[in-house]
Amino acid sequence: MHPDNIYQKAYDMEHLTKVLPKLSAYVFTNKYGQSTVDFSNPEAVRYLNQALLKAYHQINYWEFPIDNLTPPVPGRADYLYHINDLIGKPQKPIQILDIGTGASLIYPLLGQSLFGWHFTATDSQQESLQIAQKIIDKNQLAGKIKLKWQPESGKILQNIIAPGDAFAASICNPPFYPSQKAAENANRRKNKNLKLPQQRNFKGQANELWTKGGELLFLKKYIKESALFKNQIQWFTGLISDKNNIPKLQKLLQRLNAKEVQIIPLQQGQKKIHILAWRF
Repeated sequence: MHPDNIYQKAYDMEHLTKVLPKLSAYVFTNKYGQSTVDFSNPEAVRYLNQALLKAYHQINYWEFPIDNLTPPVPGRADYLYHINDLIGKPQKPIQILDIGTGASLIYPLLGQSLFGWHFTATDSQQESLQIAQKIIDKNQLAGKIKLKWQPESGKILQNIIAPGDAFAASICNPPFYPSQKAAENANRRKNKNLKLPQQRNFKGQANELWTKGGELLFLKKYIKESALFKNQIQWFTGLISDKNNIPKLQKLLQRLNAKEVQIIPLQQGQKKIHILAWRF
């Protein structure tokens, strides 16, 4: 984890259950004498992350359908700490573009709490944006986070960035898998290795976990569109799950004359991923 990440230490379950009493039904003491939850249980994972947001980020309302992806707060925060390193401390208020924010709105919630950033958060699913808007309204964040619908599912930055817009960075957690079957197979392998029940503990569905062509095609589109807006975004960034995709994306960025490219390793639980960051 990033050295500044507030989630470096083990969870204070006593504090978290006081903040969110319904979490207590899922807390137990493991064989090492540590208080924890069953991370294969989707409800336990949902309540744990709700408690973290309430205890450390003043997010008192965080509700969305159980079939949507429940993002792990510590790992999502880790991405943002690295983005903070990239952009430094400009004098003017920092504007961040969140691509594919989803119903959970997790990056804007964390970025606003941790760093005071302002966000434009996009998604192609209007239902997700409606749920995200309720989270914004319930937590009184209307002046700090605004939503924008992407009307074309094949576009990423186009239709979103207006001529006068300027962002310190764009962030993106793309759908990693090319199909639902690929996502399910990956989940089975993970659970088998960890000796967990065969279910996806963080849930998730289309557009959150899989898209045609997977992360490679998505990130290629993102990179190509970034060249159209190179004067309006300081740093373009996105997560990469498959390290074999990195050389292909680096070659594309080289062809587009990117001024600087960084590959930043992250570890989220048992999974190692990378941030791809570039600027023109």
